[in-house]
Amino acid sequence: RPDRARNQGAIKLEDSAAKPIASATSTTPIILLHGFGASIGHWRQNLAPLAENHTVYALDLLGFGASQKAPVNYSVPLWVDQVYDFWLTFIREPVILAGNSIGSLICLAAAAAHPDMVAGTVMISLPDPSVRAEAVPAWLLPAILAVENLFISPIVLRPLFSLASKPAVVRRWVGFAYASPEAVTDELVEILAGPAGDRGAARAFCALFKAVGNAECGPGVKTVMRNLTIPMLLIWGKQDRMIPPRFARPHQFVECNPKCVELVELDNAGHCPQDECPEQVNQAILNWLSRNFAPVA
Repeated sequence: RPDRARNQGAIKLEDSAAKPIASATSTTPIILLHGFGASIGHWRQNLAPLAENHTVYALDLLGFGASQKAPVNYSVPLWVDQVYDFWLTFIREPVILAGNSIGSLICLAAAAAHPDMVAGTVMISLPDPSVRAEAVPAWLLPAILAVENLFISPIVLRPLFSLASKPAVVRRWVGFAYASPEAVTDELVEILAGPAGDRGAARAFCALFKAVGNAECGPGVKTVMRNLTIPMLLIWGKQDRMIPPRFARPHQFVECNPKCVELVELDNAGHCPQDECPEQVNQAILNWLSRNFAPVA
């Protein structure tokens, strides 16, 4: 993991923090993409099990973790470009993209934009930016956008960042995202709160918050998913309070492409099951990999 002091200035590939773990066998590599506010460390309980048979890379997305906090307009296409540049530089063979939350949306968008790169996707707690457009009447959108623009101004967001980056507040936020209080450890809070001390972190937070609040920050999930022909695994915690299954209806994604999409729903799991119940998630991924990606002799 690069020294954070190096991760400043213009966007450069070397400023995208990444952690590879190599496998002795010749199988499809895996790239892990974290969710909003997280980093490489959120995969700490998944790296070793997945690396037993695959070379695994975990990437800090720009604006998060140890990657630089650049003054840019953050968006799913920007992060897709980052992943593709990383792949072109270090891998150059088809990979499996696995992501949590917005990281899973990046996986899906990357599969559509770069079919040469993506052999399959694992999407944990997949958000769908098109949901609001479908649910909110067109006449009401201008009023909603006006209110949102007020709340995403730096005048509001900078004090919010100062509050939200405090470990005690991070702990409460994670407690909402996780179904199991015992999974909210001091180590996890440090992983999530640590990057807030980086230079440019407050500015990046404002830009990131604005990006994820934009209904056009990423593609409509069903539109993209029905056009893909690669294996796709969806994993959802039944107690996810951030993207509740009863509203997200993950079975609809299977129905739009039943030949390619599999769904695994986990009991007693929230928004980040890869960290909350890693044994179940690791086994679900490994089972899916063994069915869809045979090792090369």
